[in-house]
This record gives sequence, C-alpha cells and structure tokens, in this order.
Amino acid sequence: MNRDFYARPVLEVAPDLLGCVVSHGGTAGVIVETEAYHFSEPAAHSFAGLTARTQVMFESPPGTAYVYRSYGIHALLNAVCEPGSAVLIRALAPLRGEGEMRGRRRVGRFEDLCNGPGKLTQALGFDLEMHGTSLVDGPVRVSARPPAWEHVEWLVGPRVGISKAAELPWRFCALGTRCVSRPWPPGLRAARAA
Repeated sequence: MNRDFYARPVLEVAPDLLGCVVSHGGTAGVIVETEAYHFSEPAAHSFAGLTARTQVMFESPPGTAYVYRSYGIHALLNAVCEPGSAVLIRALAPLRGEGEMRGRRRVGRFEDLCNGPGKLTQALGFDLEMHGTSLVDGPVRVSARPPAWEHVEWLVGPRVGISKAAELPWRFCALGTRCVSRPWPPGLRAARAA
C-alpha cells in the first residue's frame, strides 16, 4: 500500500479498502466497513473548507490519518484521499491480538470487538495522538489484503450516525462477516442467510 492507492476519488478508495488490514502494535483487523466523505457534501467536516480541524484533509498527502473525537468520547480513524476527502474506517474483523483487544474492550462476543469506528480504535489501542501520521509507514498502518480477503464482495448502503446527506449510498460493507456495525444496510442480513 502506497500513497498512490489513496490519491484517488474517495468513492473508489472506500470500497477498495475493504479486505485491507489495519494494524497497530500487536493488534490488527481486516477492514469490513467504510464510509466515504467528500468536501462537496455537508456531512463531511471539510464541507466548511480549510480550518484548523480539517487542515490534514486539505494539506497532508494522501494516506494520512485524520483522527478526530466523536461526541467527545470516541476517536475515529479516517484515511485522507483526494484533497478535502477521507474514508472513515467503520469496522474491522479482528485478525491478530484478540486477547489484547478483549482486555481493552471488555466484551464477550468476537464480532463486537471492532464493529464500530470508536470500538476499533479502542481495541487497537490508540487515540488522537495518531492524527496526522502516515497510514503507509506510521504507527497505525494499512496494508494490502491477505490471501483470504483477496476477492471481497460488498454491499452499498446509506451512511449512519449523521443527520446531513444521510441518504447518500456511501457506506460499503463486506459480505461474509458479522463484524459490520449496526444497523446493517438493506440486503446484508439476506446475503448472510444465503
């Protein structure tokens, strides 16, 4: 994974991240859910233009981590793509370091360890200190799909947890895993049952 992977339209990068691996320290997970955010739509932080908060999205190279606090509680991980645009990493399927994740998250079910954007940063053990670091060679790293995830089938649905531009079908969820956050997009339950 290099910066060229991210230096593309956000709606191309978001589904292409599915199946890739996010790692930090001794923990790692496969990306199973993403959401795209573009400066042209009001749900994106960058919609307001260049600010101290969005500077990373406009002035840092593609493949930089945009990490912010949601509702004053959770740190959320985003990958900067084209200027003013980023992909929110919404959910992971744990791959390595499950014991560490369980110790940090204190949940019983495997699928609940990283099935939300705040849950995955907690499980991987990082917070706002990763804002502005490289996802190519930084402490939080995104790497290519492992063999078991080379061919990812996915569904598209509306983004969740937002009030503006919520109707845009810019949420991408991998099939074949229960680690996607709720509410599941239409068709995901039927696809799992098939």
